[in-house]
Amino acid sequence: MKCNTLLQSCFFFVLLYIALPVHAQQTGEIRGFVYDQSNGEPIIFTNVYLRENGMGSATDVNGFYSITKVPPGDYSLVVKYVGYDSTVMNITVEPGKILNQNIYLEPGAFQLQTVEITEKGSEKQAETGVSVKKVQPVEIQRIPSVGGEPDLAQYLQVLPGVIFTGDQGGQIYIRGGSPIQNKVLMDGMTIYNPFHSIGFFSVFDVDVVRNIDVYTGGFGAEYGGRISAIMDITTRDGNKKELSGKVSASPFVAKLLVEGPLKKFKAGETSSSLLFTSRASYLKESAPIFYNYADSNGLPYNFLDFYGKYSWTAPGGTQFNLFGFNHNDRVTFDATTYNWKSSGGGTRFLVVPSLSSTVISGNFAYSDYAMEQSQPDEQPRYSFISGFESGLDFSYYPGNNEIKYGFDISGFKTDFEFYNAANRRINQTDYTTEIAGFITYRAVLEKWVIQPGLRMHYYSSLQEMSPEPRLALKYNLTEDVRFKMAAGLYSQNFLSAQSDRDVVNLFYGFLSGPEDLPDYYKGEEVTSRLQKARHVVFGIEFDLAKYHEFNIETYLKNFNQLTNINRDKIFDDSKEFEDEPDYLREDFIVETGDAYGIDFQYSYDRKPWYLWVVYSLGYVDRDDGRKTYHPHWDRRHSANIVTSYLFGKDQTWEVSARWNFGTGFPFTKTQGFYELLDFQQNGIYTDYTRENGSLGIVYAGLNEGRLPVYHRLDLSASKKFEFKNKDKLQLTLSIINAYNQENIFFFDRVKYQRINQLPILPSIGASYSF
Repeated sequence: MKCNTLLQSCFFFVLLYIALPVHAQQTGEIRGFVYDQSNGEPIIFTNVYLRENGMGSATDVNGFYSITKVPPGDYSLVVKYVGYDSTVMNITVEPGKILNQNIYLEPGAFQLQTVEITEKGSEKQAETGVSVKKVQPVEIQRIPSVGGEPDLAQYLQVLPGVIFTGDQGGQIYIRGGSPIQNKVLMDGMTIYNPFHSIGFFSVFDVDVVRNIDVYTGGFGAEYGGRISAIMDITTRDGNKKELSGKVSASPFVAKLLVEGPLKKFKAGETSSSLLFTSRASYLKESAPIFYNYADSNGLPYNFLDFYGKYSWTAPGGTQFNLFGFNHNDRVTFDATTYNWKSSGGGTRFLVVPSLSSTVISGNFAYSDYAMEQSQPDEQPRYSFISGFESGLDFSYYPGNNEIKYGFDISGFKTDFEFYNAANRRINQTDYTTEIAGFITYRAVLEKWVIQPGLRMHYYSSLQEMSPEPRLALKYNLTEDVRFKMAAGLYSQNFLSAQSDRDVVNLFYGFLSGPEDLPDYYKGEEVTSRLQKARHVVFGIEFDLAKYHEFNIETYLKNFNQLTNINRDKIFDDSKEFEDEPDYLREDFIVETGDAYGIDFQYSYDRKPWYLWVVYSLGYVDRDDGRKTYHPHWDRRHSANIVTSYLFGKDQTWEVSARWNFGTGFPFTKTQGFYELLDFQQNGIYTDYTRENGSLGIVYAGLNEGRLPVYHRLDLSASKKFEFKNKDKLQLTLSIINAYNQENIFFFDRVKYQRINQLPILPSIGASYSF
């Protein structure tokens, strides 16, 4: 029955694809791409419009625009964008014909501030914009950087609803969801661990990023397989006009970026390019020289990143990309060593048929991630995940509306070994396959923007079909005041294995949803093996005045079924212990929970000033059927203030500051100690009068304590030098934790010693762009 449902869904999508390209023959269509004439890169999120009637469209992340249902006639096609010279082209639209018109903008010598506001305003009124932040590299560069190297990890921490657990081995928790519940995509490929062991750096080089869409909840039907949030990253193609690059270094990290054409970009011709970047952290070696006061262990963080991309673009806009990456981390705390490796590669393409109104995009990728934790006196932990992903999407633009539909196929292998707090082994090796189809429709109707969607996600290993309706709405009360909402159902198969009682929780394992879950939860039969959630988001956004933007969103994520490692297991699940309660024998347990709160966001953006203020109030709880508790990322209050100021001749000086505040995380208190004897080897014949035990810890109630508040001030100042050949040199002075606040990292239960986060860390960095 479930397979028949899946086949029916696929048949529906095929019929829809055949039917959609039929459009009215009395009007015409204008479409194409907007490119930067200096390097061939697409220009994204800019308006292209007809001067005579105001009809227009914004370019997407590929620089593509489409203006449909245009009455036949002669028009002036206009494009204006900040930092570029305005362009006006005379065109003729014929009935029933598609006019393919690419546009090439020359970088300008001045900034069109008034145009910037107009462009942003029109986009706000045509997109639902619920729980999403579109991030471009220029925004990331406003955050005080470590050694002059801006990074996505630092920027994500200032977004509404995002909780970051610390400077060392930190993870991102988005509106109550754990990291395993967030999907991170790079050019359509899943990145299983997007952060390095030191929390200042992600695995992504900002200089190769074109755009990042961060969905903190209520995301559309084109995304699936996760129940909390989505981060979708698109990378640049590389310079198609000339060889260019960047070299940078600081006490934290060094980087090399090289890009250039294989076939130079010319209007109306095929072009191709190569891009390569590498970053290396050498803190383990540099910290004893520059930061010998920071920690008795030094700063034992080393990582190495590689990323490469080949891009090919046809005159009509059809694109083909081939890319690959490799990331390695190694960190040692006392005698505990953590290693993780990640690699992958794939291809992505965009096809723009000259005679069809439908644009086709697709991808195929493979990636993997391996994590190992080892220490002399304890059992090792190991996790490995690998998988392929492929998809095909179709987009059609009737008028100001958009219809998008497609399907995804993916397959994964997980290999996992873990020992819980009672030293009981939990292991699993599994293979899974997922197939999904989706459709979403965005309609702009006077003051309304309506975007319904449906995703049908089939988990073959569990033989479960998950129908997932989604809906987003916006009502434009006025040009300056807009109401919005989003809701949807979500599911996923993967779960993480972490011990809430680890002193340093850097082990982050992956495993597939197990089939051997308990049969009942709170007396009700467990009929699904999936993790599931329901999202509801309401918001209002308004422009207080020119350049001032304010956004409020309140949300509820109801996690109506979760799977978790059983932290209370002390018996093997065998006949010998069949009389023991399930919660003492099962490897996994079922939980439910809620995450709810409200986020406030204010921004002011007019050169030379930039100001960003965020406050979040959030609650997260879990219920395992026997007790209700708050997970360790349940931070009640958090706030971020970011500001930057440009000054000097040509505004080549910039100073910036960021202050972060957060109330304490939950933790489990220690009540006492005892001698723990291991009876596993000799059982009841163990001679407890002679055998030495290990240190046992008596824990208080799960996460009933609260750590102290966290707050930190980061500062940076930079100076740019531009040479006649357009090469640039930038020098940056940064200070992390400027007033040397002693924020707690963890409490060593055995040594009964508090370990703090990183102290004040000044640094100087230099980068040279050519």
